[in-house]
Amino acid sequence: MNQTEKSKSTAAKRTHKEPTSKDDLISYIGLDDAAYEKLSQAEFLVAQKELLLNEKSIYLEQAESLKAEADYLAQEAEPGDVQFDEESGEGGTTTIDRERDLALASSALAAVEEIDDALRKIEHGTYGRCENCHEEIPRMRLRALPFARLCVKCKSGGLSRR
Repeated sequence: MNQTEKSKSTAAKRTHKEPTSKDDLISYIGLDDAAYEKLSQAEFLVAQKELLLNEKSIYLEQAESLKAEADYLAQEAEPGDVQFDEESGEGGTTTIDRERDLALASSALAAVEEIDDALRKIEHGTYGRCENCHEEIPRMRLRALPFARLCVKCKSGGLSRR
């Protein structure tokens, strides 16, 4: 039995039962695109919830790490201690590094807020609908970006949130 046949067989088995264990949830992530498309709506939502929770933990870990690094840089800098770059003459590379870390941490926390919003939408039954045109967002877009708010058509129409 080749890999495609195994995926089809696995997807066929899943349509008859609700996922009950962490192993079931993890196996959704490993499905190929065709098998993922064939998941029942309940299975799809469980798989998306797992993807969102995984992404959330990654973003929270990144934010914590970046914040800790920024705090370390602030502690290590002596008051009035300014470093100058010989080529550009700009000072404060430690300050710039610290500001960059804080900005990245803030960005990671903003992604966590979007993930939390997507999790609320799953609970309220509104997950997977474009906030602009209210059409269904394709599953492959949601698989790639589980907290997408807009379909591809609306997203490509202008600059806006995910």
